[in-house]
Amino acid sequence: MLSDGAAAMPNPGSGPSAAGAGSPRLRVALAGNPNSGKTTLFNRLTGSRAKVANYAGATVEVESARWELPGLGPVELVDVPGALSLSAHSLEERVAIEVVAGLPPAPRPSAIVVLADATELGRHLYLVLQARELGLPMVVALTMVDRLAGLGLRVDADGLAAALGVPVVPVPVDDHAALQTLGRAVAEAVGHASPIDRPDLIVESPTTRADIDAVASTVPEAWSLGIASRARALARWALLSTDEPEFKSSLPRALLDAAASRRSRANEEGRDLDHEIVSARYDWIDRHIDRFSGRERPAGERSWTDRIDGVLLHPLLGFALFVGLMTVIFQSLFVVADPIVGGIETALDHASAFVESLGLSAGIEQFLTEAVLGGVGSVLVFLPQILLIFLFVGILEDSGYMARVVFLMDRVMKAVGLHGRAFVPMMSGFACAVPAILATRTMERRRDRLLTMMVVPLMTCSARVPVYSLMIAVLYPVTTESTVEQGLLMAAMYAFSVLVALAAAAVLGRTVLKGKHAPLLLQMPPYRRPKARPTWRMLRSRTGTFLREAGTVILLGATMMWALLTFPRTSAEDAAAFEAKSAEVVATAASEGHAPDWVDDQLRLLEQQRAAQQIRGSFAGQLGQTLEPLFEPLGFDWRIAIGVIGAFSAREVFVSTLSVVVGVEDVGADDPAPLRQEIRRLRRTDGSPLFTPLTCLSLMVFFALACQCLSTLAVVRREAGGIGWAVFLFGYMTALAWICSFAVYQGGQILGFR
Repeated sequence: MLSDGAAAMPNPGSGPSAAGAGSPRLRVALAGNPNSGKTTLFNRLTGSRAKVANYAGATVEVESARWELPGLGPVELVDVPGALSLSAHSLEERVAIEVVAGLPPAPRPSAIVVLADATELGRHLYLVLQARELGLPMVVALTMVDRLAGLGLRVDADGLAAALGVPVVPVPVDDHAALQTLGRAVAEAVGHASPIDRPDLIVESPTTRADIDAVASTVPEAWSLGIASRARALARWALLSTDEPEFKSSLPRALLDAAASRRSRANEEGRDLDHEIVSARYDWIDRHIDRFSGRERPAGERSWTDRIDGVLLHPLLGFALFVGLMTVIFQSLFVVADPIVGGIETALDHASAFVESLGLSAGIEQFLTEAVLGGVGSVLVFLPQILLIFLFVGILEDSGYMARVVFLMDRVMKAVGLHGRAFVPMMSGFACAVPAILATRTMERRRDRLLTMMVVPLMTCSARVPVYSLMIAVLYPVTTESTVEQGLLMAAMYAFSVLVALAAAAVLGRTVLKGKHAPLLLQMPPYRRPKARPTWRMLRSRTGTFLREAGTVILLGATMMWALLTFPRTSAEDAAAFEAKSAEVVATAASEGHAPDWVDDQLRLLEQQRAAQQIRGSFAGQLGQTLEPLFEPLGFDWRIAIGVIGAFSAREVFVSTLSVVVGVEDVGADDPAPLRQEIRRLRRTDGSPLFTPLTCLSLMVFFALACQCLSTLAVVRREAGGIGWAVFLFGYMTALAWICSFAVYQGGQILGFR
């Protein structure tokens, strides 16, 4: 049915989160608005570990897991992406209508469970009515009833069930008995799995009903299942979902033509067909909501949520508080994480000493100490800072504060041509660009999705943190007196990425991706206390992902760079010359009476000179020297150029590559220092320091803007529907990185900085 949407949506039961081989054939779809508690309930019912986030658009993929129903046994519970409605204006709504309605290629569910937030019942009933019209066995689960009771309010579940003609079960998620009641209700619904021709609750005007009936007659019988009310429901969906050009190819031709014809006729008559269909459902809700929702809050009474929002949503104070909060978070990355980082560095030093004590051959020992422990370990030391970022962002999401930030940023986003909802994937880009790009599926228009995809990779992802942390540690070593400079510089790099992303959006939105601004419709969730268990699961999952990457991608990159830096070996003539010079040093010491320390220093210097000659003549050294003219205007020599090229596979590889370079050059050092200390000793050919403050800043700017991530390019190619946008993304970001880095370095030199 949906050509590109079907590719984006895993077939329930077939993905890694499915029940697996021998999984139950009965499927239950779990649907609901964003922030209705759907994913939390899914985790409680199945023991799954799906991500829980308290802002719209967190779930854009289909999760499924086994659910044991009382008296029935296992079924497959499918966690449908959160959607405000089943009208296919966004990718997640398209996936939702496929899974909930059972439209090909998605299998038809045996039953539907639709969640409705009892504190926002009127708004959530719209989705309930849409699901009811599909004629499948269904149960309504009322969430947040415990919170509603705390406010002195209640929902008449029995009255709502009688009005809808479907079971309604109040479900406090921490109430085991309520979960069992829900399970029994769903088991009973599954037992009556035949589609139901339910009478229509909503009443449209005769003209609107004629449009709906005309389109309903073209709905394929495989979709309507021979049920008139279901055919009308799908006709309403088709009439509401054909205004986006990219969706037209996903509908059967007869249905598409009928819907387009009726919409065109309505426009000629001056009628708003969308409004007529939508308002009919809301008319029913408005007429009945007072019967179910209990007493209202007294006029003029403000909840504590409203009072907090009055501060956090203030256009000036709220933004200042957000900036201050982020600065404190970035400052803590060094204050909290640095002792742990130091401990990891010490452990790696001990591991290297242990390997050296094993008496292995020189080649194997060098590979283990430099490629494995040096390359992978140099990235591993930044794991504490990366996990702290994930922890802080997770807390902001779970607490409900992230949605307030989206609201604050909508004014800024609108000014540069972005939809306010784009801030959610942009904020997710602080963790990783890949899931952030997938999160653009929650946006209604293709133009908005593409524009967001083109700027999300500019956000400072966790892969850039090791590079930033290394450069900042070179500039400002951690001392007991002060670490303010480190936190401020890290915060500045994050702010820089946001500003550049907004500037890029402003340019692209007025040139390559022109389009009108769409208004923001955002559900403001209540404030909630973040839960420790889901947060711990998230951190554990992120740690596992990072360690797997360190053991595969980074290890492979470090090994390749070690080999390129090690081979070809120094010629026999050069080795003989080195031995002769060493013998000459010993002879000179004996004749002139130099102390043993002098001999050691001279031999170490010769060893470092030989190592430098080795790396300069290696395959990687030759490549770096070839590319050096391209990077020299940015303040990079051939050694940094090697790391930059290697980092295009994954940004973290830059740190491991630099560690291998330093390890090869200082192979004779008796007291190896951590990488962040060692690279301060690197010198250019004229004897000046390689990593000056200006070079470090230029390098950070380059890494902030360059698209050095093959995974990001691959997911853009898939989500954008072709390789063209991926090539464009790589090209413009690489050019932007070179130009800005050039401006920083050359401009700094003109101003007298070094």
